[in-house]
Amino acid sequence: MLLVHGFPTCSVDWFDLGILLSQHFHVCALDFPGYGFSSKPAGWGYSLARDASLLDHYLAEVLGKESAIVIAHDRGTSVSLLHTINAAAGNTKAKVDHLVLTNGNIFLPLSNLTDFQRMALDPATWPTVKEIMTPAMLAVGMGMLTFSPPRAAGDPEVDALDATFAHNDGVQVINETIQYLVERAEHETDWLEALGTLDTPTSVIWGMNDPVSPPRVALHAWDDFLMFKPGRNRIYLVPDANHYIQNDRPDALAAAVVHSLDPDSGAAPGPITQEPGAPVLVDSSRNRMPKSTEVLAGTL
Repeated sequence: MLLVHGFPTCSVDWFDLGILLSQHFHVCALDFPGYGFSSKPAGWGYSLARDASLLDHYLAEVLGKESAIVIAHDRGTSVSLLHTINAAAGNTKAKVDHLVLTNGNIFLPLSNLTDFQRMALDPATWPTVKEIMTPAMLAVGMGMLTFSPPRAAGDPEVDALDATFAHNDGVQVINETIQYLVERAEHETDWLEALGTLDTPTSVIWGMNDPVSPPRVALHAWDDFLMFKPGRNRIYLVPDANHYIQNDRPDALAAAVVHSLDPDSGAAPGPITQEPGAPVLVDSSRNRMPKSTEVLAGTL
């Protein structure tokens, strides 16, 4: 099982979830260049397409695996989605057995980009941001906005973010790494349409309290692209979880992942357990139903 991190964080996001899932799977994670404890060279040419190739290299060459279950978050949803499409076309060495997408702006028109994201993306405003932004400021800002309940300096998750941002001066390349949003905007509809034709089982598991990638992003992707796709596909919502669902509710995310992979788990909508705050199975893929006009015509 491969855990794929988002922007601007790294594999440290997955620590708690990895422990839970390691009871069932061989769990692995990586830091892409520009993130976490990897190198962060200026002008490297950071891109989703390049990281999709790196993901395949990691699976096939580093881990020696022919296939994997892939759980992706934030920016990692696009990297993993692209790798899944490439794998289905026979253009990778490693295949995807099941794709799990968690909170990420996979359809940008319905997202809520933060002021920091917009200013970091814009080359006109980035120099000013870079002058004042420190790893600690970025970590605390994310802790207050994208975790539920909010987390301040001194919280282990915030301190971990601070350390990873500071490693190899990662703040200095944020204007380059965040350009993935442009790449995503150019291809997001094509990628979702392509995923909708594949028989690769796909699960969407979303924290409900996310202000940046709100549930409407997941629901739109499901309704317009994934509801009728081939394969065994499901969408879940997790109460009390913000953007970093894997940190806020690792227990619920792990339960939803195991439920989605279990061939004997029920497909009826509703909480998957009777415990308070249990993940809610919203929908499962099915054959397209006939239009009402077709139903009426058949009764005449």
